[in-house]
Amino acid sequence: MTITRARKKELIESYRLREDDTGSPEVQVALLTERINHLTEHLQVHRKDFASRRGLLGMVSRRRRLLDYLRRVDPQRYLDLIGRLGLRK
Repeated sequence: MTITRARKKELIESYRLREDDTGSPEVQVALLTERINHLTEHLQVHRKDFASRRGLLGMVSRRRRLLDYLRRVDPQRYLDLIGRLGLRK
């Protein structure tokens, strides 16, 4: 199951930079983190679901690239974001 529309809206509202922001790196990383956490729980139950595992690896790679971009452009925003999401460096 994917994230619900209400949960997605809640994440966007809490991580956006301005009123009309839906695509900043912070929002994208927060949405990817939510999906990654959900898929990780799924894979703990369904260990042989290799198609979902491949999708998970793609999401982790995309999140890593966004975080690398954010660290390069604005290190303080990067540190704030990983602190809020509970991600390690």
